[in-house]
Amino acid sequence: MSKKEQIIEKLKDNGCRITKQRLVLIDIILENECSSCKEIFYKAAKSDSKIGVATVYRMVNALEEIGAISRKNMYKVECRDDAEDGEGCEIVLDDHTICYLSPGNWNKVVREGMRTCGYLKDQKIEKIKVQN
Repeated sequence: MSKKEQIIEKLKDNGCRITKQRLVLIDIILENECSSCKEIFYKAAKSDSKIGVATVYRMVNALEEIGAISRKNMYKVECRDDAEDGEGCEIVLDDHTICYLSPGNWNKVVREGMRTCGYLKDQKIEKIKVQN
């Protein structure tokens, strides 16, 4: 059974009707790394202009209730490959706090994290490649 089918079954078991709009929202959430309900709404509105913000919030709440997602763990890290010197990295946290890291600070965060987790000993990071 696919992840989508499992989610649909749990929603049905929880008393939710499965509408076309809810199916669109499930697809968007499964296929994208969305960091907020607003982001889900903007993507959904492109597919179906009848989907409202309240529908998105209700769906996210329903998914939280069945344990399919957790807003506490929703986050997104964006680093562009085409970033010029000084642009660095933007990290958006689940409470919508935005942290901007210079390339040097981003490298330091990754280096310290890798060292703490035991991946890095005396080596130096030569290149960081972020894939979406």
